[in-house]
Amino acid sequence: MGVMIDRMLPLLLYAIVGLLPAQEVSQSGIELKAPRPMVSEPERAPKAMIASANEIASRAGLEILRKGGNAVDAAVAVAVALAVVHPEAGNLGGGGYMLVRMADGTARAFDYKETAPAAAHPGMFASRLDSTVGYKASAVPGTLAGMGMAHARFGKLPWRVVIEPARLLAKNGFPASQRMELILALQVPVMKQFPDSARVFLHGSDRPLKQGELIKQPELAATLARIQKHGWREFYEGETARLIDRDMAAHNGTIRYEDLRAYKAIERDPVRGTFRGNQIFSMPPSSSGGTTLIEMLNIFENFPAQLGREGSVEQRHDMIESMRRAFRDRAEFSGDPGFVTIPVDLLTSKQHARELAATIQPGRATVSAAGAGGPAEYESDNTTHFSIIDQAGNIVSNTYTLNSFYGSQVMAHGTGVLLNDIMSGFSNQPGGRNEIKAGKRPVSSMAPTIVLHADGSPWFALGSPGSATIPNTVFQVIVNIVDSRMSLRDAVEFPRIHHQYQPDRVDAEPAALIYDVAQRLESFGHTINPKLRSQGDVHAVMVEEGTGWRLGWSDGRRGGRAVGH
Repeated sequence: MGVMIDRMLPLLLYAIVGLLPAQEVSQSGIELKAPRPMVSEPERAPKAMIASANEIASRAGLEILRKGGNAVDAAVAVAVALAVVHPEAGNLGGGGYMLVRMADGTARAFDYKETAPAAAHPGMFASRLDSTVGYKASAVPGTLAGMGMAHARFGKLPWRVVIEPARLLAKNGFPASQRMELILALQVPVMKQFPDSARVFLHGSDRPLKQGELIKQPELAATLARIQKHGWREFYEGETARLIDRDMAAHNGTIRYEDLRAYKAIERDPVRGTFRGNQIFSMPPSSSGGTTLIEMLNIFENFPAQLGREGSVEQRHDMIESMRRAFRDRAEFSGDPGFVTIPVDLLTSKQHARELAATIQPGRATVSAAGAGGPAEYESDNTTHFSIIDQAGNIVSNTYTLNSFYGSQVMAHGTGVLLNDIMSGFSNQPGGRNEIKAGKRPVSSMAPTIVLHADGSPWFALGSPGSATIPNTVFQVIVNIVDSRMSLRDAVEFPRIHHQYQPDRVDAEPAALIYDVAQRLESFGHTINPKLRSQGDVHAVMVEEGTGWRLGWSDGRRGGRAVGH
């Protein structure tokens, strides 16, 4: 029962941990400030902005910007710092996606999703637990390869410089947050089985860290020092790779040195679309998130944009039916493009969207066909996102993950690196687009996204964790900003709904569907599931119209902080 509780994690915690104290890095260390007020304005700054799930990590990126780095330099600093101070999801031992749009108009997507090791095969897991906990649960990590590729392509500062803030945080320590205390308490039944993880986070036994305790991670600091000296490839070819290989071999794991050495991040063209004339850039496959998002926006665009329509039964019905149709296509076509064919041009076309929109009937819910569903066995909500815009107008939107909180719970011996449990994202059964195959990337819903004005000038960037809810979360924030003209804060905080074709129901956050709207939607034939938890955790940056100032907002659902200069 303890393991099941750990894996399900009652997300009512997010309503609590949104009250975390803000934290600020100073030359003398970390200073705790007063709790963030429940109601506040977005952060505003004249030059640059970073929004992430942890203020310490945001300030690590800001330090790099102040040293003359650009948004990509800062993104590497934030990603690596999150691996230190936000270990539930920030990582070196996981993977994800980075979307970059430079001020000169160049736009690239970096796919650094984890890949199944050579020894992986369908049917390799005897139970669901085997694919989420322990040494066999991990796929080959991609994070450092992705950061290294993006930095080599667009970075300005030396690699050693952008890694230094994270190394110092690991060496000198930082205080545990309330959120860390609450979540670690739920990890104890599983994590205590793994000595290296337990030593860092459970006092070496079964006592989780408490808020305010100083966390030092000397092994992780040493790993980061090696990566600073020898470059990102050290993780895949050097002493760190050998340590991971040795620990895996000692515990019957599947990742080997050869798997690490063979890993490659992939630079891709972003998937593109428009919404009400504004330009949309998002993540292409292997993630399903970008294509699903653009398809939903294309369908919804066929219905009128009217101020004051937000939250109305008409808008919610049109949203639900747009989600339903896009997720039906997602279930049929998602996969790793290295292994399956994905008709991206069709899925993101206006004509396909018009044909689907024509099947939506006012006042009547469509019935989702039985037996159809998502392509993945399991995708965790416990991801994290950050967004950055610098003074020149370069933008980064990045989503990455260990999958479950603290991944597989395994910290590779001698490295300080927590490893992912993304093998649970594959189907364990033979056949199907998402079956386990060596070298394959599991289906993901991550959708780091950048929105430009019609003339191509930067507007805002965003993304979210939340497994299958991710495209719907990003979709609703975009609609809130573009159609309802909400402020950045209001657009992010506005209550959300979710429909993913199967199960055929509408999940709703508290206050997302007022009583009369819920009743009318039920009369249309929709099944309403009032959720007792939050959906997503958006971290967004924006260019303020008229002034050019940078705005930032971190979702109140889980905490975090935007910082700028």
